[in-house]
Amino acid sequence: MKVSLSALMRAAGVCAFILICTAGLAFAQNPQYPQQTQEPKKDQSKEPKVSDAENQALKKIVDAPDAATKLQTATEFVKKYPKSAKRSEVARHLAGEITRVQDTAQQITLSEGYLASFNLPEEAALVNQYLIDAYVKANRLDDAFRIAATMLEKNPNDVIVLTQMSIVASEELKRNNPKYIQQSQTYGMKAIELIEADKKPDAIEPARWSEYKTRWLPQLYQSLGLVSFLSGNKTDAKAKLEKAASLNATDPVTFMLLGSMVNEEYQQLAEKHKTMSAGPVKDDTLKEAHAKMDQVIEAFARAVALSEGNPQYQRLHDQLKQDLTAYYKYRKGSTDGLQQLIDKYKKTQ
Repeated sequence: MKVSLSALMRAAGVCAFILICTAGLAFAQNPQYPQQTQEPKKDQSKEPKVSDAENQALKKIVDAPDAATKLQTATEFVKKYPKSAKRSEVARHLAGEITRVQDTAQQITLSEGYLASFNLPEEAALVNQYLIDAYVKANRLDDAFRIAATMLEKNPNDVIVLTQMSIVASEELKRNNPKYIQQSQTYGMKAIELIEADKKPDAIEPARWSEYKTRWLPQLYQSLGLVSFLSGNKTDAKAKLEKAASLNATDPVTFMLLGSMVNEEYQQLAEKHKTMSAGPVKDDTLKEAHAKMDQVIEAFARAVALSEGNPQYQRLHDQLKQDLTAYYKYRKGSTDGLQQLIDKYKKTQ
C-alpha cells in the first residue's frame, strides 16, 4: 500500500499558501506595529518658521483630494524646498496617506514614487514595511526581498521583517522554487532567536508582543521544519516540527508533515520487506513497518480532526481522510473505530 506523499504536499501547500498570502497584510494591519507615519505632538511655540510661500505649498499638499495628488504636490514641494524644516512632516503625512491605499498596484506605484523623492533613510522607513507587504501580495518577491535586505542592513533585529520574509521564502520552496531558501533559514533562525530571547521591539506593546510570539513562533518552527524536510535533512525537520507541535497543538499542517515523515520511513521498510527472504528478520521488519504505519495513522487522525470543518484546510482534510481510511482499514481489517479515533483528537483542541 502506498500513500502519495506528493499529493499530501500539494494539499498542504495550498492550505499554507492561503495562510501566508495574508501574512504580510496581517503584519501591516497589526495595530501595535510601529506606526511611523503618525505625527508626534509638538510644542507649537517651538515650531520652525517658514515663509508664506512655503506655507501655501504645504497647504496645497494637505488639501489635495487623494494620495496620488498629494504625492505630486509633495514631490514639487521637496524639489523646491529640499532642506525645508517641514520636510519630515510632509514625509510622514504623505506616507500615512499612501499606506492607507487599499489597491495593491496603486500602493506600489505611490510608494515607489514616494521613495524617488523622499529618499532619506528615516523617510524610506515610513513606507518600506508596507511596500514589502504590497510586493508580496503582487508576487514581486525579488523586490520584496530587496527592500527587506535594505531594512535589515539598518536594523538586523527587525523581528517583524525577519519573520515575514522567512515564511514567504518557505512558501516558495513548497512551489519548487528554492531561490530564497537561504533567506528562509537565516531569517527564520534569527527571528526565533529574538523571539525566544524575548527581544520585544520598542514600538510593540507587551500584550501585543505576547500575542505575536504565540502566533508566529510555532509558524517559524513549522516553516523551517518544512525547509529541512524538503531539503532532505529529516532529523532537523523532525526536531523543528515537534517543537512547532509543542508550541501549537492545533495546527493540522504540522501533524500532516510529521505523519508524512514517518510515512516515508514506513514506505522504506515496506520496500525492504518485499526483497527479504522469509525468516525472523523479515518478520521483525514487517513488525517495524506496521509500527510506523500506526504512528502515521495517529498523526493523520490528529490532522484530520484539527482540519475538519475549516474551509481553509478542506483539501488537506479530504486527502488525509482518504489516506487515513486506507491505512486504518489495512491495519484493523475494517474502519470500525476510525471515527472514534478522530473524535478523540477533536476533544484535545
